[in-house]
Amino acid sequence: MSRMTCGLIGHPLGHSFSPAIHAQLADYEYRLYDLGPEELAPFLEKRDFDGLNVTIPYKKAVLPFCAELTETAARIGSVNTLVKRPDGSLLGHNTDYDGFLWLLRSAGVEVAGKKALVLGSGGASLAVQTALRDLGAGGPVVVTRRGEENYVNLYERHADAQILVNATPAGMYPDTGVSLVELDRLPALEAVFDVIYNPAKTKLLLDAERRGLVCSNGLGMLVAQAKAAAERFTGARLDDGLVERIRASIERETKNVLLIGMPGCGKSTVGAALAEKLGRPLADLDALIVERAGRSIPAIFAAEGEEGFRRREHEVLCDTAKRSGLIIAAGGGAVTRPENLDPMRQNSLVVWLRRDLDKLPTEGRPLSQAHPLEELYRRREPLYRAAADLVVDNDGTVEEAAAKILGAM
Repeated sequence: MSRMTCGLIGHPLGHSFSPAIHAQLADYEYRLYDLGPEELAPFLEKRDFDGLNVTIPYKKAVLPFCAELTETAARIGSVNTLVKRPDGSLLGHNTDYDGFLWLLRSAGVEVAGKKALVLGSGGASLAVQTALRDLGAGGPVVVTRRGEENYVNLYERHADAQILVNATPAGMYPDTGVSLVELDRLPALEAVFDVIYNPAKTKLLLDAERRGLVCSNGLGMLVAQAKAAAERFTGARLDDGLVERIRASIERETKNVLLIGMPGCGKSTVGAALAEKLGRPLADLDALIVERAGRSIPAIFAAEGEEGFRRREHEVLCDTAKRSGLIIAAGGGAVTRPENLDPMRQNSLVVWLRRDLDKLPTEGRPLSQAHPLEELYRRREPLYRAAADLVVDNDGTVEEAAAKILGAM
């Protein structure tokens, strides 16, 4: 019996976690099919596949090609899973519905009787709306740019919303750092969900985190819908525990490790050791700044002052930290600029490397030479502590510090 061929259709696809997820779910080939609009119909009519997932912008466009829809897909009016039946016809289903139900359950959020806002009206939004209605949520109110409920009148009409779901691409890699709403103007919020999973924390989720709200990205939803799709493709029931195991595995593999700490604390050397052990690229932000500027850091300080250097540092940090799977060594003063904290935290485990002050070198470090280390540390210590997910002492060997970080991961 030949191996099944499944895959994902959409445009543009870019980097997708789906092949890695499906490889852990079942034994079939899983391909990415980046199809332009003119390629969609010929591809579907050829039927050279056994099952497909469907993503932006084709969740509604595939409807005419389905001989039948499942009850859930018919109610939603959108399809994200196609199964080729023995007679060659296509059955359309929507496993985004299954994925969003898993997301709510895993967060422990009860939505019955609570007012819900859903941002966006595309295919993912339709599944989210249906799931919320089925669970008894109030509304849900769908907010769009040009609809009756929009981002201008949102705060006047819906300041009492308790649940918020972003089902738009706003804030998704590579266009990170944006949010469609101001959470401080929605004082009744209890929980925020974002179907985006890259970056791990969109600006929306970082804002929710600061508010102390229950919040979650869409990675678990992605894995849960993939499990439901795999069950449709193969006709076999899969272990429910697979979802959390695969979600955690993907998160570990894709999350950056970003090292912060005083100048000379060992970020570059420990970072290089981690990169070698994990087989990941090392991004040394100071080295990248030097490369872009075409001059040394002391020369940048001399020509542009600390402000000029910090501006360059912010640009490099934003460009680098939104990527996935890196080891990043940040500059010692990166934490001194509030605008750097969100880029640091959006896709990274932030590790504060501590080292005794008498072991810190100062040569070639303008700020370390200009200020007593004790004073510099006193000012920065609370900033390092506030930014860090993990604190690791680096007073022994490089290998010992790297081992502590690996153990925590």
